[in-house]
Amino acid sequence: MSSELACVYAVLALHDDGVEITPENIVTLTKAAGIEVEPYWSGLFAKLVEKKGVEEFIVNVGAGGGAPAAAAAPAAGGAAAAAEEKKEEKVEEEEDEDMGFSLFD
Repeated sequence: MSSELACVYAVLALHDDGVEITPENIVTLTKAAGIEVEPYWSGLFAKLVEKKGVEEFIVNVGAGGGAPAAAAAPAAGGAAAAAEEKKEEKVEEEEDEDMGFSLFD
């Protein structure tokens, strides 16, 4: 698990429990989980929460970085369309196979 993700989870857990979000509390929680976090991450996350508040980050999840996700969507859609087309071809091939008998023979 990355240091950033561990800090995010620690901040959310501290917030959920109503515990003050400080660098020390973030480090304590990540160490209890067995995750080593670079010291600057805990301070960075504590300062971010101090300035903005956890609620604002929760409300604005996904607000930034929409362009890369939107750009990736057509690529995923194209791959899905190709897979669907391949699946249809396979079904047509199976229908065309002669089973060696006919219902009208």
